[in-house]
Amino acid sequence: MHLAYPAVLAVLLFCTGLYGVLARRNAILMLMSVELMLNAVNLNLVAFDVWLRDTLHAGQALTLFTIAIAAAEIGIGLAIVLLVHRNRGTADVDKLRDLADPPSDGQDPMDDSMAAPTDNAADQARRARRQTA
Repeated sequence: MHLAYPAVLAVLLFCTGLYGVLARRNAILMLMSVELMLNAVNLNLVAFDVWLRDTLHAGQALTLFTIAIAAAEIGIGLAIVLLVHRNRGTADVDKLRDLADPPSDGQDPMDDSMAAPTDNAADQARRARRQTA
């Protein structure tokens, strides 16, 4: 078996997963992209195990370990995403700054648009004319 075929497929899978993690903003799609990257690593482990004709089959053993870790990661990740979606109403990563509760008055604490405007010379002149009239 040629090593190039599974290696090229693994590179394509890994690049697709990397693109999904970097470009997507939905948390579930990001978890799916991480799974693609882990599957690319698993494919490489098995391919090199077969190519090296390892008697201990260390690549296959590591693949089983990686699958178990990926299953745990997906279980915990989906639980977190569902909890955040239930509380916030969105799974968009850009809209989730932190896991704290939103303010009770409905304002974003990081939003500076509601801050008091600074007075410039024109505003001060208008106020002075109103007071004298």
